[in-house]
Amino acid sequence: MKGNPIYEKVEIVAASSEGKSLARIDNVVVFVNNAVPGDVVDVKIMRKHRRFLEGTAIHFHTLSKDRVEPVCAHFGTCGGCKWQSLNYATQLKYKQQQVHDALVRIGKLEVPEFQPIMGPTEVYNYRNRLDFGFSDKKWLTIEEIQSGVQIDDRSGLGFHISGAFDKVLDLKECHLQGEFSESVRKFVREYTRKKNYPYFNIRDQHGLMRSLIIRTSSTGETMVIVQFFDDNKEQIEDVMRAIHSEFPNITSLLYIINQKGNDTYFDLPVHVYAGRDHMFEAMEGLKFRIGPKSFYQTNSAQAYELYKVTREFAGLTGNEVVYDLYTGTGTIAQFVSSKAKKVIGVELVPSAIADAKENAGLNGIANCSFFASDMKDIFNASFMNEHGKPDVIITDPPRAGMHEDVCTAIRDSGAKRIVYVSCNPASQARDLAILSPHYTITKVQPVDMFPQTHHVENVVQLDVRL
Repeated sequence: MKGNPIYEKVEIVAASSEGKSLARIDNVVVFVNNAVPGDVVDVKIMRKHRRFLEGTAIHFHTLSKDRVEPVCAHFGTCGGCKWQSLNYATQLKYKQQQVHDALVRIGKLEVPEFQPIMGPTEVYNYRNRLDFGFSDKKWLTIEEIQSGVQIDDRSGLGFHISGAFDKVLDLKECHLQGEFSESVRKFVREYTRKKNYPYFNIRDQHGLMRSLIIRTSSTGETMVIVQFFDDNKEQIEDVMRAIHSEFPNITSLLYIINQKGNDTYFDLPVHVYAGRDHMFEAMEGLKFRIGPKSFYQTNSAQAYELYKVTREFAGLTGNEVVYDLYTGTGTIAQFVSSKAKKVIGVELVPSAIADAKENAGLNGIANCSFFASDMKDIFNASFMNEHGKPDVIITDPPRAGMHEDVCTAIRDSGAKRIVYVSCNPASQARDLAILSPHYTITKVQPVDMFPQTHHVENVVQLDVRL
């Protein structure tokens, strides 16, 4: 294949992973950007792989009946909400299909009929956290490049562009978090540009403004975290004072000086400028203390639905010993604790376990114990003998899934039931295959946590084979 050939009038037949769509050209699979199922397009091939091609739709002959007009002005450039042009009912159909393909077609697992995917009430403005980056090399859109206008100010605040780590798309709008987030982001951008405060250059490692993190909660509380690179106390004080003056009701206004090579700040001190060093989330009478380093599901409303499914699948009567693996800040553990005899939560990150213990105390929960360790090192027969053999195991691992040693320990644990919560059906299917000789999949419930994207959560109930 020479150059970038163009194939005309190609029908898009399905949605695929990573927000792309799928077509076939001469029986070769092609993953296509910028198209939705039902479109008939001209496809320009951009990359060739051994078993498939990657391309981009460059001309539309027929538009799909499932198309809708994207609400965001940055659609197609940002890359954050790649399914905005697909109506939401169709999004749900393909997410359910994604789970089915991972478990049945690829994983070759025996599964019962899936329960219909659970979609949220709100399909926009549903996120409780967004991370924005500053850059002195903002991404130039095709329109800006073609305009011929010299753009001297390249300062931008927004999302990093995929494949261009040093550039961000300077956002004019975002429909993921709501009015408060929009107001704060726009104010900080306008104020720092007016003051000519330098934006971060990640390649050369210089600049004052590094990142802006905005968190909101279902209780109405808010947290704003500003990361600075340069330790310029006068300029830092000026920026923080301006934010506090404009938004005096922020629950937790914090800043961090980060001079590392990356944006992570879990090992750095966090400074409180105004308010508390935390905010609170609430769920079914439970309160969860959320600090700047705390993990919490980024869709609060749909997290509640996910946890209800998890608790229902666990089928607790009040007499069970429950293990909550990859417990994070212990939200699932505490959510099911009133229905269990004892809950053991295990998590790698010590600060998350500290949050879990504090939240358990805050909620007056006495039957939860939490341990910080690498799962494959701690979760073994010796640990279970010490803390009690599990009747039910709930596991909610990261996208990569579980280590094979953890799968083996679960398989050999003697637990009567396993509830596997996953944000990646592919890795979930791999792990379920290890468990399947001892366990039968009895229920499958997909849950959509992230409308307008291809991401999907899935909850699987497994019962021990008799």
